[in-house]
Amino acid sequence: MDPLRFVFGVHFHQPVGNFDHVFEQHVRDVYRPLLERLAEREFFPIALHISGPLLEWLEAHEAALLDRIAGLAGDGRLELLLSGLYEPVLASLPREDRVEQIRWMREAVERRFGAKAHGGGLWLTERVWEPELAADLALAGVRYALVDDRHFLVSGFAGDRLHAPFWTESDGKRVALFPIDERLRYLIPFQPPADIAAYLRQLRERGAPLAVFVDDGEKFGGWPGTKEWVYDRGWLAQFLDAMGALVASGEIRLTTPATALAEVPSGGLAYLPTASYREMEGWALPPDAALRLARLERDLGEERLAGPDGALVRGAHWRNFFVRYPESNRMHKKMQALSALCRRAGEPAAARRAIGRAQCNDAYWHGVFGGLYLPHLRHAIWHQLALAEGELRRGAPLAVERVDLDGDGFEEIWIHAAGFSAVVSPRRGGVIEEYTRFGNGVNYAAVVTRRFEAYHALAREEAAQAAAPVPDGADGGESGAPSIHDIEKRVRLDRLPPVDRDGRALFVDRVLPADLTLDVYASGEYEPVVSWAAEPVAAEVRATGEAVEVTCRALGLEKRLRFAAGGGLTVTYRWDAARLPATAWFAPEISLAHPLELMCAPEADVWSFPIATVSKSERGLDETVQGRSLTPRWPAALGEARIEIPWTR
Repeated sequence: MDPLRFVFGVHFHQPVGNFDHVFEQHVRDVYRPLLERLAEREFFPIALHISGPLLEWLEAHEAALLDRIAGLAGDGRLELLLSGLYEPVLASLPREDRVEQIRWMREAVERRFGAKAHGGGLWLTERVWEPELAADLALAGVRYALVDDRHFLVSGFAGDRLHAPFWTESDGKRVALFPIDERLRYLIPFQPPADIAAYLRQLRERGAPLAVFVDDGEKFGGWPGTKEWVYDRGWLAQFLDAMGALVASGEIRLTTPATALAEVPSGGLAYLPTASYREMEGWALPPDAALRLARLERDLGEERLAGPDGALVRGAHWRNFFVRYPESNRMHKKMQALSALCRRAGEPAAARRAIGRAQCNDAYWHGVFGGLYLPHLRHAIWHQLALAEGELRRGAPLAVERVDLDGDGFEEIWIHAAGFSAVVSPRRGGVIEEYTRFGNGVNYAAVVTRRFEAYHALAREEAAQAAAPVPDGADGGESGAPSIHDIEKRVRLDRLPPVDRDGRALFVDRVLPADLTLDVYASGEYEPVVSWAAEPVAAEVRATGEAVEVTCRALGLEKRLRFAAGGGLTVTYRWDAARLPATAWFAPEISLAHPLELMCAPEADVWSFPIATVSKSERGLDETVQGRSLTPRWPAALGEARIEIPWTR
């Protein structure tokens, strides 16, 4: 028998906006030790992908590590993979931006590592595939891309066929696709090397010519418990011993994807549907559907899910995160709008790069990692959007547009000038969904709503069954280490966290009952006397050179938002006091991602509490403060009030 060709690849990734200490920790605990151990044992050739944000950080702080990688690439022991430079989900970008991101990555790799460092292959971010990508990848000079074997299985391909490169096309342009073996993703590095060696032998005995493993490098020391397991307890040394024995006996041969593409006969033609990896498709579902899917998978059992039927049990596609999370959708659609504006403006380089950085995927979705729920990642996206828009509107006068900015079929009012950008939603009672100041790069409205997530209910169920035994291999014992998905399944929650009544924004208007306490208000478990939070309003826009005034009218309320050319904001209210209980409180809620000064007239009693979410992370469940709720309260009998936010640089 010929040896089984084995592609071993790792994806080193850090997002735009992550903390320096996280980069430093991963260099110390993952990237450097892993590459050093592989080099010591001559475990080559391998494939490596380094995300653009990490590459830029390493150039500034760890050039010696990049020099080591360049040496390995120059000797042909390492093949570097392309991607979008700033790690975007390519399917979510305008088509011209996709090609540009890949071109940027190619230029960065060739500049730092040499023209022969890559073989024209692409690491597909989060393995999010859409059929039209084939033409764009080919146009960008990509010869092959790595996707999950699940992409093929959901199309009805038999699993035993998925050990070869396939070819696909769109618009007559071709690209090869390598299926990544999900079984290897779950074995490496979480199970004993003997199990991995046995699986590779089985593949060879069945006549498979190729096995492909390419996955997150962070699992080799960055995920919880993996540093101890991989290095201190000897998993990596044992793995390299086991693989070395297979190589010496002629049972496997290490290879790169580019070499495999040249040597392994094609598996044929494949047209893949929109897809991602199994867990991602589940995370993209809305909570009720995600709960149904989780319970269905539990009822079917691991054995059946691992078989051919399991591939037919699917969740939603990645773009559904824009439906699930309006906060993500607003970032995404603002990015698209600024990208189009940048093209029309002649593509100034600083704006173009800022838009590219704002396309980094992590803050746009949420799964087992915090993603959207991590404020520093979300604010980094808004900061880059502010840099881009500030550049594009340099010297521009105050202007206003009525446009469906978020793509939901309802018009927003977009006010912008040289120093700021704001979006008002008439459909949501005239709330302000964005209020960005370019000088400090801050969107003050970028607060995540507290919402129910499917894992809240599942964690409650797990808490109720806490006495149940832990599955084999999920306790970090001698038989294996817990994967990130084992940790995900074991989270516990004693009580459900608070859920907001309405989506958060600036100036969400309600009338509150006289006996409501701050604690109950903060919990979200109350009934307002009146709420305009989800009420469409008639919006009249009046623009002068000095200000834009948006007057919103609904039953019992007139709300006037005045945006000064310099960026200052005044909100004036008049309400029908005769329709309200005399003891009630008129109380607009202002959810702030960063502190702002409020000047209230007449003076108001201002309720305040931190807006904290409970979300999944690689550690389990985290409580994260997303911002602060400020709610000025006036006696409803007053009938009018005003809030001013002065402009400060």
